[in-house]
Formats: sequence, C-alpha cells, structure tokens
Amino acid sequence: MKVLWKGAISFGLVNIPISMYVATENKDIKFNYLHKECMSPVKYQKFCSRCEKEVKSDEIVRGYEYQKGNYVVINQEDFERIPQENTKTVDILDFVSLSQVDPIYFDKTYYLEPSAGGEKAYSLIVEAMQKTGKIAIAKIYIRTKQSLAAIRVKDNVLIMETIFYPDEIRSPASLSQGLDPGKLHDNEIKMAVSLIENLSTDFDPSRYEDTYRQALWEIIEARIAGQEIVTPIQTAEKGNVVDLMEALKASVKLAEENRKSTAKKPGGTRKKAKTGS
Repeated sequence: MKVLWKGAISFGLVNIPISMYVATENKDIKFNYLHKECMSPVKYQKFCSRCEKEVKSDEIVRGYEYQKGNYVVINQEDFERIPQENTKTVDILDFVSLSQVDPIYFDKTYYLEPSAGGEKAYSLIVEAMQKTGKIAIAKIYIRTKQSLAAIRVKDNVLIMETIFYPDEIRSPASLSQGLDPGKLHDNEIKMAVSLIENLSTDFDPSRYEDTYRQALWEIIEARIAGQEIVTPIQTAEKGNVVDLMEALKASVKLAEENRKSTAKKPGGTRKKAKTGS
C-alpha cells in the first residue's frame, strides 16, 4: 500500500509517529467513453462558453457563487492566510463509546501504522483503548482540508475514519415518517419481529458478494474472447403486496425453511432464533 500521509497521533503529552494508508478501494468497473464512429476515446476539455475557446489550467481560478451568476474569487494566498495548526498531527480531542456515533457520520477509512520509534506508544494506546472499549475523536488536516475523525482498534491495528461535521448531515425532518406506530396491529408487530429473528445471524462479510459486478465481468470477458453472450433467465417479478399479514407469514415460513436447510449443511453458521407467537 502507498503511504498517503505521515505525521503523529497527539495523545495527551505523548506523540506517536505514524504512517497513514487508505484502507478501502472502489472496485466498480470503469468505462471509457468512445466515439461510436471511430471507437476513439472522447476527450473532455476545459472550455469557456463566453470566450468560446479552450482554457489552460493556469488560466483557471476558483470562484464561489454567492448569487446566481455572481462569483467571488478565492486565490492561493487567501487559503494560506487561514491558520492551520498541527497539519501533521492527529489531535485526539475526546474518548467516547463507538455505540454513541451513528454510522451516518462515517466517511473514509484509513489504516494507521506506527513509524520507527513509535511502536511502544502505539501498542500502549491500542491496549488501553481495547481495555476501556473506547474510541477516540480527533482532528486532522489531510492536504488542505480539516476533518473530524474517529480512531478505533481492529485486529490490533488503529483504524481512522474521517467523520462528517454535524452541519454536514442533512435533516430527515421533511421525509415521511410512515404511520403512527399506535395504528399497527400487535400480531403484525410480532410477525415482523419473528421474521427479523429468523433472518438474524452473526455478521460475516465473506457471505456477501457483488453479483452485478461479477456478471458484468463475465460479459466483458465474453466480448474479449469473441463468445456469444448468454442472457440469464430473469426471475419472475414480485407482485404488489396486498395483504401485509399474509406476506409476513409467508416470509417467516420461508426464512424458517432456509434456516433449517442452512443448519443441516456442514459448517452451517446461522444461529437459531426464537419464533414469536
């Protein structure tokens, strides 16, 4: 993995030198746009609609649109005037419980590795965080952007997730909240709970795969090999649910059958759950 950032974790009066690596990667299959007539890649140019000409990179400035069609230009000198203290330090602000941080706040994930001379302090904070069950909330500058971050331990390695600020989380107030729970029938609630319990298991990420991406790869490989593409048989579309209770009963029955089938297989891992009455 390529080192993205080097600095230190500031933990009280302790500084832990670290290297930071991107922990995830997007495996979406990417396509180039081609000109249909000659199959050449289509280029995207920076074009000024007013001057009707292509614009070079050194002719471009950054502008903020404060009113429709009106911009204020911010140049590099303006950015440099903004105080950026400890741009090479991950400053721990607080320790909190992971359960208190809603997943909506999480953004990008990074691995933090101890640099030479920081191994003991790194191991110390890992051990202390594991014993207390806490995660750290920290502040960090990555390139020119200040971010909040959550630091936690996974497999004895520190993982840092940048997190959104509260004003970056959109409010759901304008969304429909559904029905008043008081209008739901007790038997419907029990049946829904039973369905959840029958579908409950320990989280095992290896059980999930991107079937769409795999199918797309098969099409690409077939095209490369000059083979005929076989269209998979489409499953019948599900009709609209007319009777919610009947749909829940059928779903619970199917989940129970699947659970029993999984339990009979060698190495079946799905846990047996109680069925609601």
